[in-house]
Amino acid sequence: MRETIFALSSGALPSGVAVVRLSGPGAADALVSLAGERPHPRRATLKTLRDQDGVVLDKSLSLFFPGPHSFTGEDCVELHLHGGRAVVRAVLETLSRRKNFRMADAGEFTRRAFLNGKFNLTEAEALSDLIAAETETQRRFALSNSENRHRALYDGWRRTLIQTRAMIEAELDFSDEEDVPGSVADQVWKDVDTLRNSLKRHAAGYRTAEIIREGFRVVILGAPNAGKSSLLNTLARRDIAIVTEEPGTTRDVLEASLDINGIKVIVTDTAGIRANPGRVEAMGIDRAIDRAREADLLLLLEDCNEPVPVEIPHVTSSLRVGNKIDLAPDVPLKGRYDFVISARTGEGIDKLLDKVRSLATSATERAGETLPFRERHVQLILDAATHVERAAEGQDLPLELRAEELRLAAESLGRITGAIDVEDLLDTIFSQFCIGK
Repeated sequence: MRETIFALSSGALPSGVAVVRLSGPGAADALVSLAGERPHPRRATLKTLRDQDGVVLDKSLSLFFPGPHSFTGEDCVELHLHGGRAVVRAVLETLSRRKNFRMADAGEFTRRAFLNGKFNLTEAEALSDLIAAETETQRRFALSNSENRHRALYDGWRRTLIQTRAMIEAELDFSDEEDVPGSVADQVWKDVDTLRNSLKRHAAGYRTAEIIREGFRVVILGAPNAGKSSLLNTLARRDIAIVTEEPGTTRDVLEASLDINGIKVIVTDTAGIRANPGRVEAMGIDRAIDRAREADLLLLLEDCNEPVPVEIPHVTSSLRVGNKIDLAPDVPLKGRYDFVISARTGEGIDKLLDKVRSLATSATERAGETLPFRERHVQLILDAATHVERAAEGQDLPLELRAEELRLAAESLGRITGAIDVEDLLDTIFSQFCIGK
């Protein structure tokens, strides 16, 4: 018999309300045992919950969602309890004593929903992103991805591949028939080449999705005492980094996550770059250079009074920023910097933030498009593109082998949404969810 799972599905305790979710064949019977009767489907009913010995556990709003019209596709129950630790513990312990009942694993409710056809894998992954969303852009992006547009796109490409294979195989099967047009397969290779280009363009959109999901990465780089830690603290509006006059105070990378215009922006403070550092400081400098190479935007910070230039790692975008303008009112700065600021007084910070906002917005302007938003999507799309390319350019190959490449391409696309068996991926995908989801 399939087990019935249960878990706390709401936030950390204590809380005003705690929601315990059940799913499986025993959910309805458990509700009858706890509440004395089963409420009408999808109607919240106030019930007194009791354990097997009749001891009162709590008064709860109880809901019953009969399968298949439920989140998981199975019979589901929700118990809206008072959010005390002892209350929730007592209810969970009572459920655990029932036969074929157990605590749910991470993401198991969503996994059952997927297995019961409630949604596909990309929709499940988008749901995970929605739960993790920290900014408005992330929320909107996750919601749009939870719709059926990815499946529609990938299924459309798969149908094109299947139709192409059918035409090729028809030529192979009926090549001796007089009423079959000659070289039917030659008519489809232009479409195959167009599909290959579409796949590659689509895969290239992952960088935008990655920035939306993970954040626009801004790295502050400069010599010791340029004011990098002060700038981080000013941008974050709290003390994250220790600020002293002693050179080399920052030995490791420090990060602050900001919400700028609804976009997640991660600002990183790094060790000061200088010659002949100590061993520990040298390790910090290596990490600083590594982070700078990965940055979406590099802020090259200098002390206006004692500028010490640093070598610029290869990055997409960088800005030269002169700091401590409050201490250098008479120093000619025009043409030396993109921005001049004072991390101590805040002068010029708004203009710098406006530029960061503009660049982050530009980097996420494709947020409304259908984009691959997980690395596994990109890998499978590029696998499909490789197979399509082999088929399109393999004029010297037998048609049977070119058709096989198209079959492999269609299989790769099917694995993105779960249309093709992906059992080996399920543990990895759904373990990223929280318990109770």
